[in-house]
Amino acid sequence: MNVSTLNMSKHFTEREKIIEVVNRMFIYTDQMEWQKLQKEVFATTVFFDVTSLGGTAENLSAIEICKNWERGFFGLDAVYHLVGNHLVTLEGFTAEVFCYSSAIHYREAAEYGMTREFVGSYDLHLTQTEKGWRIDAFKYNLKFMTGNQTME
Repeated sequence: MNVSTLNMSKHFTEREKIIEVVNRMFIYTDQMEWQKLQKEVFATTVFFDVTSLGGTAENLSAIEICKNWERGFFGLDAVYHLVGNHLVTLEGFTAEVFCYSSAIHYREAAEYGMTREFVGSYDLHLTQTEKGWRIDAFKYNLKFMTGNQTME
């Protein structure tokens, strides 16, 4: 079954629909499905906070986020996210999700180690739209990072 064609409205609770969108973000990122991220996961504009990685906190379009991730993953042979322990707070047409995450980046040709791993958590905010739940705020909280940080 293709996850992008699943009709969530008839079969899932609101909590399950929200978690499904969050899971799609990680699965589509690993598959580098930039169009699906833009169409099925992100709101048009997202408050995007990656200050724990040394980045910035700013409003970005879904297109900008995907272009940044595409550039960031260039040269990697695989990206793998595993998330869990979803805590969902639902209030009307908005929801907050906290979840743990680990991400592994793999590059076979890397001279100083083929992997790097990020361990942390996410604080996400979603809004219900006419197209379903969409992430409109994204904060990554790095706990630690191991492995070849430069992937060189």
